[in-house]
Amino acid sequence: MIAIIDYDAGNIKSVEKAFAYLGQDTVVTRDAAVIMAADKVVLPGVGSFGDAMEHLKQYQLDTVISEVASSGKPFLGICLGLQLFFEESDETPGVPGLGILKGRIRRIPDNLGLKVPHIGWNSLQFPHPGRLFQGISEDAFVYYVHSYYLEASDPAIVTATSDYGVCIHGSVECGNVFACQFHPEKSGRVGLAILKNFCEL
Repeated sequence: MIAIIDYDAGNIKSVEKAFAYLGQDTVVTRDAAVIMAADKVVLPGVGSFGDAMEHLKQYQLDTVISEVASSGKPFLGICLGLQLFFEESDETPGVPGLGILKGRIRRIPDNLGLKVPHIGWNSLQFPHPGRLFQGISEDAFVYYVHSYYLEASDPAIVTATSDYGVCIHGSVECGNVFACQFHPEKSGRVGLAILKNFCEL
């Protein structure tokens, strides 16, 4: 069973449908006992970093998420979910993130001659081997929708990057914690292969 954490941050239905397509049983929940009993956990999300942290605290999910991260069970953050795993974001200065991983969420600069938000397909490079990308060719395309990007403190956890005027840390892996800035659930065949690799961990 895969628990998809519901904290009013949207993007849940498409994630749920992608796992259903792969034949996985999922439950959308904010119940701590259900989350901790699941085999795997996913933190999806779109929206504002500050609002999301407020909702996580309101539902006491920040504590549950820390427990999941230290439990050893596979844990996947998607888009805003990735950003929340880190310490802080330029989007909401002064609001701490979950701090499960070390790094900062930066705004994509407006002076690069590129549209912000970054919406659309971009290719992946793999600076380090990642279990989510087994069987996936470098330069495979995935779908992004974001104005902020990860700058991880430890480059060794970065398993995929994309270039959009800046080097976007597109995916990370640290022990049982995985995260993607892009949307695997909206990335066609490549995205489904990434989610299948997560399911098989």
